[in-house]
Amino acid sequence: MAHNARGDSIRFLGRLGAAQTGFVTRFVLLLSLTCSMQTVVAQVFTVGEKSATSDVDTEFHATHVELPKDALTERGRLELVRNLEAEQGFAHRILPLGGILTLNANGNLSPGPEGYRKLIYQKGQSAALGDRVAVTKLEFKPDRILVDLNGGPYAKHRFLSHVQVGVGDIDQPNPNVGVQATGCRIVLVFEGGTPELSAPEVKALLQPLVDFGAKTGELAYAETLPAPLKSAIASHEVLVGMNHRMVLAALGAPEHKVREQSAGGNYEEWIYGHHPQPIKFVRFVGDRVTLIKIAAAGKPIEVHNHDELGGEQLPETTHAVRVGDGPGTGEGKPAAPPTLRLPGDKAPVGDVDQSPRKVQFPDEHKPRPDPSDVPE
Repeated sequence: MAHNARGDSIRFLGRLGAAQTGFVTRFVLLLSLTCSMQTVVAQVFTVGEKSATSDVDTEFHATHVELPKDALTERGRLELVRNLEAEQGFAHRILPLGGILTLNANGNLSPGPEGYRKLIYQKGQSAALGDRVAVTKLEFKPDRILVDLNGGPYAKHRFLSHVQVGVGDIDQPNPNVGVQATGCRIVLVFEGGTPELSAPEVKALLQPLVDFGAKTGELAYAETLPAPLKSAIASHEVLVGMNHRMVLAALGAPEHKVREQSAGGNYEEWIYGHHPQPIKFVRFVGDRVTLIKIAAAGKPIEVHNHDELGGEQLPETTHAVRVGDGPGTGEGKPAAPPTLRLPGDKAPVGDVDQSPRKVQFPDEHKPRPDPSDVPE
């Protein structure tokens, strides 16, 4: 096909005048270049699904957790939300981006190995093996619990994504368009209905996908604290007098932070939760919690502004800065100055005491020599 087009172009060139020769020559060159590019494109190497997902580990081991007989109550739901939301763990396998995984309690995982690899290939990954993940939302159905990790499988809908702003004939791009999901969802299914589970039991059932047993830095720090503080952190409670690390261990990272300046000085406020759940406002002055406000729907705002540590004295974070060469030897003798001599090397003559020499300043009272007496 390329040779026929080139021959027709040459015959067409012979019938044209000399004035059109340059134009037709460029046309022939462009046609030849197009045919060459088609040949190059046909040789592009494409990575297949099997090659791209060859390192995806799909090994699965079912759990064996003894489940309660009673059905889940409203109190049990609140306890699970309180103890699981914002809880952090580590991914036991690659988790899909925007994917939904169905895990039967003490049973199998859906999709299976091949379907799982295909899901990773099509959607990408939201967490790699060993990455830190956080429970961002819990939803309860009669026979299942929906656990959203790292924001869940759906992007947050914003009404501004339907608004387009234009100035004259120029349309401005909408920053809310194209927002994608950031996490995935695990649907934990129970045969016969959701039982009255505790938070540790739910974590044990999610063990094939997420490991909640590994300690974070905040939890390791919490175990070094006195028993009352350790118990409060384990119950995800914040007390007036805690520091930043304790609040992070109890509630995790806040959804919002606000810094303000008042007559009493600067403060920072961490905000947890969103309507219709209770919203907590934790105020820091320096490194200590000084005020806690809890706003629940239909209830008056609960305020805590008194020390709740029960007399526990926490160590202050201080840094000692020493100016100069530091203290002496303790016998009234100043410390030896820095030296490049090795231990055991003898000091040069005139430097036996190894003390720093004083700077010699001219004596103002001593008469200076007359410049005219200086010999030429």
